[in-house]
Amino acid sequence: MTATLTATHPALAAVRAFTSADNPSSFLAVSEGNSYLQLPDRPGLVVYRRTGRFLVQFGGPFAPAGSYRDLLAGLVRMADEQELELVAVQLQRADAEVYAESGFTVNQIGASYACDLAAFSLRGTRFMQLRNKVSRSLRAGLTVVEATDDSLFPALREIDQVWLRSKGEHARQLEFLVGQYGDAMQPHRRMFVGLIDGQPVGYISYSPVYGGRPGWMHDLSRRQPSRIPGIMEAINVHAIETFRSEGVPWLHFGFTPFTGLRPEYELPGFDPGFRQFMELLWLHGEAVYPAQTQLAYKQKWAPDLVLPEYVAFRGGASIAGFAHIFRASNAF
Repeated sequence: MTATLTATHPALAAVRAFTSADNPSSFLAVSEGNSYLQLPDRPGLVVYRRTGRFLVQFGGPFAPAGSYRDLLAGLVRMADEQELELVAVQLQRADAEVYAESGFTVNQIGASYACDLAAFSLRGTRFMQLRNKVSRSLRAGLTVVEATDDSLFPALREIDQVWLRSKGEHARQLEFLVGQYGDAMQPHRRMFVGLIDGQPVGYISYSPVYGGRPGWMHDLSRRQPSRIPGIMEAINVHAIETFRSEGVPWLHFGFTPFTGLRPEYELPGFDPGFRQFMELLWLHGEAVYPAQTQLAYKQKWAPDLVLPEYVAFRGGASIAGFAHIFRASNAF
């Protein structure tokens, strides 16, 4: 009933083929450490991790309409057989509607953001500060390259360690809802690196996005502590220019929890108390996740699209279920 990622990459095949929900983070399905549920004679799969007494599902089933509900039912059945609770995160609107119809308590948990690259331009006063920061980094000697092999990865791992230490002694490397690099799936990603005097000082990894808004997702990003402003912005500008030259339609900035919360995004049967909890975390939840900082960076690029994302609890919404999402992500 379950399957692990094999040489045939069933998760990659599924997110490429079955994109009805247009989940911009779907490539996270292939991350190392994920588990997969498949059913005989039913195309598609479910992505999940077990943590404590919970199964934490990523996205909805990556499946065609004919097997979508069967896979969801299979996941519920597996949770029951193992006497586990079930929570699903990063559901898109189409997923959320099915889960609500299936008896889950569904609430908005945040939003994802995207820019239409065909119309994108850094001209105008709204981008003046961003352009100035990029110019300052370039004057300081920054150059940006696309890594075409893994020769820079050891230096990038050192940046990871420095970055993590800068977050405090209890900081942990996030996973599950955050991308990876350097694994078997690396040939499908793109990595842009900022260099000063030939040494890496920052990087941004981009993951492929399939479906109705294809392109790349600005995923994992890290930099050395530096007084030089605009390093990450310059890397992203270089990537945007590259993508536009290739005719890439969309640049996605991915999911940020606790952001973009709007009453009209909620579905019938949502939990008002959990919604208030999300609003409190937006205002005061920096220790859980730096949502305001992340949103400020994404808003620099004036995204054209804001998509609500959802969490679904089997039964009532629970703080325990929410906490296990972050536990699955290695946040604690």
